[in-house]
Parts: sequence; structure tokens; C-alpha cells
Amino acid sequence: MTTDATTTQGLRDRLAVPDAGADDLDTRILDAALAEFETYGLRRVSVEDVAKRAGVARTTIYRRFTNKEQLLQAVILRECRRFLTAIAEATEDLASPEDAVVEGFVVGLCNARTHPLMTRVLQSEPEAFLPQLSMNGGAVMLAARDILADRLRRARPGAAEDHDTVAEVLLRLAVSLLLIPGGGLALDDEHAIRAFARDYLTRLLPFSTPSGLAALHRR
Repeated sequence: MTTDATTTQGLRDRLAVPDAGADDLDTRILDAALAEFETYGLRRVSVEDVAKRAGVARTTIYRRFTNKEQLLQAVILRECRRFLTAIAEATEDLASPEDAVVEGFVVGLCNARTHPLMTRVLQSEPEAFLPQLSMNGGAVMLAARDILADRLRRARPGAAEDHDTVAEVLLRLAVSLLLIPGGGLALDDEHAIRAFARDYLTRLLPFSTPSGLAALHRR
């Protein structure tokens, strides 16, 4: 298994489907790499460290991953798939687009804030996180946007709203809250995040309330 997608679309396509090509040894290596990165950060871990934890020869890893960077990218790709799956499951078959906005935002932000690798890197070496975000952030953002936008369309079939834009704005807000905590928004727990999303973010759905419908008729 490799992670040598050279375009955002290629990586986005890879995120959209499970990695059927991963075998037990891939999983063992990636589990070991994830544990090493969570414990020691991105910079201090070597391929030899991962090999020791996985109980395999270093050459075994190199036959599957060209270098440490490819191994790291494989770990990130797998964790992103898990992240997107959690959003998809949380927003499946909800009764309204408002519910999809709320639950997608809550699950995405809470999972990112509590992910061991994310928290480890943001706390100890945020400068190492930014290159990873710039490398993969576009593809992850688009894949997550597609999931949430699809849920909005299903909740309100036939509506002429720009679901893609609404979904992407929500995700970009979540990323900013993750990277720049604090400020005037006291979103410290799931209850506060859900209340904020319900009170403010559902307003991005322009025709979801009577006032929104009235605004439509005035155009």
C-alpha cells in the first residue's frame, strides 16, 4: 500500500472509499506507526522505531512504504478515513438539514479535539502539523464537505440551496476553532458546541426558518 497520490482529486478519491488493498501486515505497521507518532510526535520517530514496535524488519516497512514520509501519509490517510466515517455515520438518516449541520459540526470538532495524534502534534509541535494540513487539508476538506453536503441534500431533496458552500463554511469554522482555541466562543464541551451549532450555524441554511422563507418571497 502506498500513498503517492499527486493531486488533491486523487487523494480525495482515496479518502472516499475504504482501503481494500491493506492487508494484516499493513495494519500492523500502521498501528505501530500511529502509536509511535502519538507518543513521540512526528519528528522524533524513525522507521526503525516503528519496525521495533511492529516486530518486523526495517526492510519489510521499506518494501511497502518508500520512506518515513510515505509511512506518515499512510497513517494520516487512514485516520482521515475514520474521521470521515464518523461524520457520515453521525449524519445518516437525520430528519432535517438542521440536524445534519448540528451533528456533523459536533462530531467533527469533538473527534478532532480528542484524537490522540492531533492533540499530540498541536500541543508539542504545531509547526510540524501545518505542512501536513497544507498537503492533505484540501482533499480532506473536500471529502468531508461532500459527505455533509450530501446529507443536506437528502434531508431537503429538490432544494436549490448551495449545500457545498454551507458544508465547507462549517468545516472551515471547525478547523479554525481547532487551530486557534480560546477567544470569545466558550465551546469547551459537547453541549456548548451543539447549542452553538443549533443557535448560529443552522442560519447558514437560508430557507430553514419562516424568516428565511419570507426573505425568499421578498426577492
